[in-house]
Amino acid sequence: MIRTVLRRLALAALVALAAIVILVVGSLLRGGVSARPEPSAPEAFLARRLRHWAIPRDVRERPNPLSATPEIVAEGRAHFADHCALCHANDGGGDTEIGRGLYPRAPDMRRPETQALSDGEIFAIIKNGVRLTGMPAWGSDDRASDEATWKLVHFIRHLPTITAAELREMQELNPKSPGEAAEEREEREFLGGH
Repeated sequence: MIRTVLRRLALAALVALAAIVILVVGSLLRGGVSARPEPSAPEAFLARRLRHWAIPRDVRERPNPLSATPEIVAEGRAHFADHCALCHANDGGGDTEIGRGLYPRAPDMRRPETQALSDGEIFAIIKNGVRLTGMPAWGSDDRASDEATWKLVHFIRHLPTITAAELREMQELNPKSPGEAAEEREEREFLGGH
């Protein structure tokens, strides 16, 4: 009796998974490999589930070993401005030229979907990246790299309440192109000369 129930549940799960795969493949065949359209709902659901399952449970359940002091959050903010904002924007919304061009798009990290991830999941996503997306693996297997990543986790948790002053500070920390740097230098020289 129990075996029959388990077999039926397994069969139902396989049918459901097959249906999702068929929907995703159908979506890909209709849209091709273009990165322009938004992922379909089944594709996004499947990708989130696969990402969740791909992170080992002991990593997902790992708490942040650092306290969320103002100094730690500020260090995470500075690192984010210098390394992450190019794709994710200073406010974490993902509304940048690169972020909009990725498939799937760079997520709005202020939204519940990201904020509901465990600290360990966010840490693993930053450290190891996510295959078949624009999210590369960052950091190495050393203590300093892990500490910087945990600081980023605290900053990502802070994004829903980021202030205008913090955003202005981050603008100064964002990388500049050679043209932008030259323009700022010329402006400072002009203003300093008068």
